[in-house]
Amino acid sequence: MVQKGVISLGEAFIDFISIDQSNTKYQQLLGGATVNVAAGTKRLGLPAYYLCKLGTDEISQFVEQEFKKEQIDTSFSVRTSSKSICGVYVHLNENGERYFHSYVNLTPDEVLFEDELQREVFAKAKIFYFGSGTLFHEKARKTTERALIYAKDAGNIIAFDANLRLKRWESEEYCRQTVSSFLKYAHIVKLAEDELQFLTETDSLDAGIDQLSKWQIPYLFITMGSKGACAIFNGTKVFVPAPIVEAIDTTGAGDAFMSALLYSFHEKGQPESLIQLEEYLQLANKVGAAATTVRGSL
Repeated sequence: MVQKGVISLGEAFIDFISIDQSNTKYQQLLGGATVNVAAGTKRLGLPAYYLCKLGTDEISQFVEQEFKKEQIDTSFSVRTSSKSICGVYVHLNENGERYFHSYVNLTPDEVLFEDELQREVFAKAKIFYFGSGTLFHEKARKTTERALIYAKDAGNIIAFDANLRLKRWESEEYCRQTVSSFLKYAHIVKLAEDELQFLTETDSLDAGIDQLSKWQIPYLFITMGSKGACAIFNGTKVFVPAPIVEAIDTTGAGDAFMSALLYSFHEKGQPESLIQLEEYLQLANKVGAAATTVRGSL
């Protein structure tokens, strides 16, 4: 069987996006980093599978409708009446940059359990993608560990985007140690520049990259906002500047970037030259920049 598509493991969120800089009125949108990547890869033409635990209430029905609208396959997810969908309030600063103001999670222990994973989906897909959103909770972390075993057994390309949200962790050190311990599982790792410096406890891009070299990550990507992004392959760094756009809302730009990266790996394989790697970066920068020109993470 030919393996096609991208699996995203995570948690569906409702993003309450502030509609202006007063941060008093909000628009309700489907969100969550892994949801954004699932939608992004599907919009780029790839089959998209989403693994999570969903509820049955009105908000959950809204989430299900949005998944259907995006044509994301949730048949391998689990539904339970006791689950409430998480929410996050996203505020905007004077520059249009987003920041996560607060989280609402009424059922923190209602996560996808490891025995609820189905191996079948890993045999179908080509890429398995995850982030740190399933690592701070013990049961969700065990599910992620089991999923990584299934992904490796199925021969999936494994992609990891840290997407650090420190408010969700009990301490910075626990976050740093846990996230760093998962870097070794991935073929593709994406970090924002500030995440790189946080994880490596360094104060410069080059110093952070040097610290991460011990993990021998095959393909490391570092995003730098409006400046662009770089990739490290076989110890060599490639930088590509971002296109100039008029940003309205940067929410989800990194997830759009990741979606385009996964599309390139899926369709063209693992890049074997710096020229090909540069092409992957150019597309990812273009898609990431486009995501900032409209409001909302999708």
